[in-house]
Amino acid sequence: MSDGGGARRAVAIAIAAFLAGAAAVAVPHDMGWTQVALVALAAAGLALAVGLAVRQALEERMNREIEAARRQLVAAASHDLRTPLASLRLLVESIEDGVATGQTRDRYLGEIRTHVAVLSDLIDDLFELSRIEAGDVSWAMGQVELGELIDATVAAMRVQAAERGVRVAADLPPEGLVGEANAEKVQRVLFNLIQNAIRHTPADGTVTVRARPRGGEVEIEVDDEGEGIPPESGERVFEPFYRADSSRRDDGAGLGLAIAKAIVEAHGGKIWFESDTPGARVRFTLSSA
Repeated sequence: MSDGGGARRAVAIAIAAFLAGAAAVAVPHDMGWTQVALVALAAAGLALAVGLAVRQALEERMNREIEAARRQLVAAASHDLRTPLASLRLLVESIEDGVATGQTRDRYLGEIRTHVAVLSDLIDDLFELSRIEAGDVSWAMGQVELGELIDATVAAMRVQAAERGVRVAADLPPEGLVGEANAEKVQRVLFNLIQNAIRHTPADGTVTVRARPRGGEVEIEVDDEGEGIPPESGERVFEPFYRADSSRRDDGAGLGLAIAKAIVEAHGGKIWFESDTPGARVRFTLSSA
């Protein structure tokens, strides 16, 4: 959006400069007012034509970028849908053909339920992301004690973290932190960020959730001890289906950070990634109540 605004301002300045130059240089002193008006109109018409051509070029470039992003999103979504669907087809065919019987059949049925759950979660996430980005937000906002919300979320994630040998801790100030937010949606952000941090933290590592008041806002961060994020990936990690390491396929569908970003921005806050050595941290802000 800012690039488009800058381009429009540049075009406006160029047109103004063109008109000023035409008035100052192209008009001889002995011309009458009628001739002066005709020259000014001609210059304005030329400048308008140039401006329209530049605008059209900018719009075409924007449309190409939007179309490229749409194709990339469709390709990524298709990949994440195709993988579990292919597995489901093979499992069902094995059961139908009588190849899988007894305990093997029971195991295949369990795998089918897992794949169906993955597909269901992916579709739910896609619908939620599309609704938020379309501005279809009808959340009830109110005063939320963020310290209590963080403590409850960290406690809920400890079992999952322990399975990977990772510790999860909260570092909170003694005074309360009250924000203007929807508690359920903010907890969704925290779940997504903590889960992402756990996945990228080695065994015996720690994921720490911190919160501090910052002026009229509350700043929350999720800090891990993983491999960090390459600087060139810092902005892209919030794109749907983006993975900094494309060889890793155990990180879910790649929508968790995109949904977190959409929720935070719908609250009027901002979210960003910082890379440490080792580790990475995500920070986001919410308005204080």
